[in-house]
Parts: sequence; structure tokens; C-alpha cells
Amino acid sequence: MQNTHLIAERRMTHLHGTVMRSVSVKTMEKHLIAAREGGLTKEEIQALLREVLTGRQLKKVLLLPPDFTRFHSNAGLITNLCWHLLTEQGAEVDIMPALGTHAPVSKSQWQTMFGDIPYEKMLVHDWRKDVVTVGEIPGDYISGITDGLWTEPVKAQVNHRIMDKSYDLIISPGQVVPHEVIGMSNHAKNLFVGAGGSDMINKSHMIGAVYGMERMMGRDHTPVRKLFDYGMTHFLQDCPILFLLTVTTAPCGRIRTHGLFLGDDRECLTRAVALAQEKNIDFVEHGVKKCVVYLDPEEFQSTWLGNKAIYRTRMAMADGGELIILAPGVRKFGEDEECDRLIRKYGYRGRLHTLEEFQKPENEDLRANMGAAAHLIHGSSDGRFSITYAVQEISREEIAGVGFQPADYKEMAALYDPEKLQYGVNQVNGEEIFFIPNPALGLWINRETFQTES
Repeated sequence: MQNTHLIAERRMTHLHGTVMRSVSVKTMEKHLIAAREGGLTKEEIQALLREVLTGRQLKKVLLLPPDFTRFHSNAGLITNLCWHLLTEQGAEVDIMPALGTHAPVSKSQWQTMFGDIPYEKMLVHDWRKDVVTVGEIPGDYISGITDGLWTEPVKAQVNHRIMDKSYDLIISPGQVVPHEVIGMSNHAKNLFVGAGGSDMINKSHMIGAVYGMERMMGRDHTPVRKLFDYGMTHFLQDCPILFLLTVTTAPCGRIRTHGLFLGDDRECLTRAVALAQEKNIDFVEHGVKKCVVYLDPEEFQSTWLGNKAIYRTRMAMADGGELIILAPGVRKFGEDEECDRLIRKYGYRGRLHTLEEFQKPENEDLRANMGAAAHLIHGSSDGRFSITYAVQEISREEIAGVGFQPADYKEMAALYDPEKLQYGVNQVNGEEIFFIPNPALGLWINRETFQTES
């Protein structure tokens, strides 16, 4: 039986005139969609990659996979398959995880995610030092797409290796899934944020926070997505970039790859978004009064990452509800020392409070780190529902100090045992709770209040 649906399109656009940067050339689009709920097999994924990569006569390739925080993207397997296919053909292959502001991938994380690729092959992206500015997105354009909420220009910055002409091909694998800053993750975001620089990272996050997270999550053509689309078509159109986009779920921790979308323009993203909206957005029938979210300690060791428990559930939470975050591995706030310091200083105290602090002349440190300011806004419920962090690797006093309600992990896990709870609605001591085992894999929305995209 045919288990997959394969569509291949090859089109070329003839260039007229001399202005190359205004022309988009589409050379390839392929996608593979699983016909069964269990997802694509390794053999099916490998066959498509072999078809695309074989015979290209590639000498040097750059792979830009996500880091371990996107383990369930299945980009680790795809990176491993690409590395073997390319090196067997004699290509030199560099691998640089798209860290954004995250900490580098550890050796144990590398082995878990990327298999037998030597750890020494990893290049570490430094978002503060390793970037070049490839252009500037005009303030008037940004004003137009944000309803006038943001008027400053934004520098389009990427790691210098992306502009290195010695690479014959740059492969960007990753997952399309609902995202708090952009709406739906990946594609050009992997370049301008994952492998990007401070100006783009800080301002794109702040634009998203000012425009409104709940206006964007789960949607495609948001202001932040348009920002990255602009950068892609105006500044990176001549780079040999191939996107390998997945749509996955992970019931009981087992990755299911429902679709794999390959392409060198936006079409692969458009197709992936449609499937991700189907697979990764879960509607609840009414506002959730009590939600319990578990954070895998291997994946979530900071509130910077763990606050996905807040971002992804806030559209499902009832007013006056309670969000309990079981966070056995959280031991810090920021992914780097400066962001950690800022979170400790300013805390998660609501949008208006953060914006007020942002405007104070003496708080130059916050204005210089807009990404951190945006994170503080995203990580608050603005008083609409309570947030409890149950921890064991950081003190409860520290948790209270940044504005969350603290709890002891062992005590809360004894009451809400993540090993026994089932995804969705559970009854615990006569009380209804909604349990989510991994917030990174979806977006939860109250169907009663959701307004569909026009």
C-alpha cells in the first residue's frame, strides 16, 4: 500500500533586467505527508533526502538544525541522515545548531539528538559576536504591518557562515509549530533568530510582545513573520538555502513525523503551516480552571524555556484559573548570565509593569535587551490566572522573587503524578484538571473565545 503522498514541483523563473534582489527564483518544492497516524518511517524520510541530495556534486555544506529544546522536531534524525548522505558523497559538512540565545548543546544532548555524528563537528553560534548585518528592514514598512505600534527599523543579521560563499548548500531543518513570538515557527526564523544577531532577535521579540501574543499564536502571516519574509526575499535570496520542515507530534514521548516539506522558497512553509495548524492546535471546549504542565528536565532547565507552559496554555486558561508547572529540571531563569540577571531584577510582573520599567531612564539595561523585556511580558498572565512553579533545583524564594507562586516539586508531583496522569482531562481527588506532558508540541485554545483568522 502506498503510505505517503509525494508531490514534486520544479519551476524556474527567467530573470529580466539587472536588479537581482527583487526577483525570487523557485527551483524546487517537495513534500511528503504520512497517510497513517503513526507518521513517516525513517526509510521514507531517508528516501526523500537521498532523492534531493544525490547527484548535486556538493563540496561543502552547512547544516543548521535546531538545538535540543526542539528535540521532538525529528530534526536530529534528519540531520544525521543528511550528514551521512553528504559525507558518503565526499562533501565537507559543518553543523551549527541554531541556538538563538540558548546555551550550547551539551555532549549528552548531542548524542541523544544527532546520534553518531561526532560532537567535535559542532560549531557554536554566538548571537552577540558571530553575526553580520545583511540589510535593514525599513521602519515605515514595519509600521505598516504592526498598525503603527512599531516604527523603528530593524537590522537583518545572520551568522557570518550563512554568507560564506564557500558553502555550496545551506540546509535548514526544523519543526513548524505554534510559536509565541512569530505565530508559527521555523523557515526564515531559523536564520534570523536561531542563527541571528541581537538587533533582530531583540526587536522581533519586542514587536511580537507589543503587537500581542494572542493575536499571533497559531497564525501564519503575522507582523513578525512578515519581518522575516522581508529579510528572506530582500537579503538572502541569493544564498543556496534548502529548508527541510517537519510537522510532528509526540504522544507518550514518541515522535511522529506527519509531514516533511522541502523547498528553497516560502511555499514549503505555507504547506507545513496548514498541516501544523491541524496537528498542533488543540481546542478545549471551555476555559481550563486548573492546568498541570510537566517540563522534561532534559529539555527545560530555565524559565526562559520552561515558560512555554505559560505561552502555549494562556489562550485556554479561564479567568481566575490556576496553572501549575511541574519543573524538576529548572535551575535558573535565563539561558545566559545577562538574561538571568535581568529576570531576577525585573521579574514576571505583567505587560504594563514591564513597559513602565522599560521606559524609565535609569533602566538602560532592559532597553538594551529587548528580547528579555519581551520575555518578561510573555511570561506573565497579567493577573488573569495564577502561575505556580513547582521546583527542586532552585529555591522557592528565588521563584517568588520573580513573581511566580513557588511550590515543592516532590509535593506537587505526589499530588499530580506525571507518570500516572493522561494527556487531557483527569480527575484528581474529585477535581478536574487538564494535563499537558510537553507544552512545546502544541497550542491550546478555548474554543468559546477563539476568533478565527480572516
